[in-house]
Amino acid sequence: MSAGCRGFLHHVFDYETAKTLVIPHFGVGIVFRFTQLLVVLYVVGYVCVVQKGYQETDSVISTVTTKVKGFAYTNTSDMDPRMWDVADYVIPPQGDSSFFILTNLVVTPEQTQSHCPELPNPSTVCKDDCDCIEGYNDPRRNGIRTGLCENFSTTVKTCEVFSWCPLEVDTRLPKKALLAAAENFTVLIKNSITYPKFNFHGRNILPHVNSSYLAHCEFNRLTDPDCPIFRLKRIISEAEADFQEMAVKGGILGILIDWSCDLDWWAGKCLPKYSFRLYIWLFFRFAKFYKRADGVEERTLIKAYGIRFEVIVFGTAGKFGIVPAIVNLGAALSFLSLVCKKKKYYIKSKSGDAQNLTVANIFIRCPLLQTGLC
Repeated sequence: MSAGCRGFLHHVFDYETAKTLVIPHFGVGIVFRFTQLLVVLYVVGYVCVVQKGYQETDSVISTVTTKVKGFAYTNTSDMDPRMWDVADYVIPPQGDSSFFILTNLVVTPEQTQSHCPELPNPSTVCKDDCDCIEGYNDPRRNGIRTGLCENFSTTVKTCEVFSWCPLEVDTRLPKKALLAAAENFTVLIKNSITYPKFNFHGRNILPHVNSSYLAHCEFNRLTDPDCPIFRLKRIISEAEADFQEMAVKGGILGILIDWSCDLDWWAGKCLPKYSFRLYIWLFFRFAKFYKRADGVEERTLIKAYGIRFEVIVFGTAGKFGIVPAIVNLGAALSFLSLVCKKKKYYIKSKSGDAQNLTVANIFIRCPLLQTGLC
């Protein structure tokens, strides 16, 4: 039988077994056990506990409806005494995940399409008609110039414009919010969510919440965290702001509902977590139009300041999945395949051929000495 044939048969039918090399060296043993501990801590502590790498995940799908309640009374020189309800101060009509509550306003009544002098500023003050170009339109001003220079007051002349007159003087903003009572308004938030991958559904109105409970409850993070009815003053204070200060010039407030859940545990523990964030100041204008008896169109212009509430729902759910568990476990165990440049010395030692290799040399050449690391 030829040598090549014998070599092939030995390669196919020879039985191989590993030879264990015991190195009685305290330093090498410390490195070996410490490296094992690091790998175990990474796999168990970080991958499994912190990152939950054994889970599949899904993002939340959500629907939100809102309902505001409350009344306010105002009595100022710019308008008749009146009672405000949700039809007056909720703009646009409530119902979705975003709503605006009016808290302060500047009212310019009885405006008509006519001619009047511009409000004084460096670009509108004039001495005679030559300073006012007819037809000129500055988008930052209030109308189209007629070419005339008219008396705005006994001491100031400005260019006349065709506009809604009298012009709005928005510097007369009340220093105290007209609808200061809005701090006691309440909003009911109804939120339904689903995680389609896990066929999980949830609501922020929990099973034990009934109509009699809703009739008197109010959200309090410590005493009543399950109530879906929020008093506006409490929401603003949770965002570290003062309602009365914010009500003067308005703002945007985010109501954040976090539905992050671990569905490996009892699904009843998947509950919403509320938080609140204050963003920027906010105002806008709107008008109410009328037709006078003489047929002239008239409007009342309102510069509205208030608080816009944005309900933002987010969250991720996780549940055990065999595929991510295997993938992440394999990635973690890949540390066991780290190869040092001098692995041949350790292989020779395991094969029993390390006649002239000292323990110190093995330690220096392959400091990550343990089964499989080198």
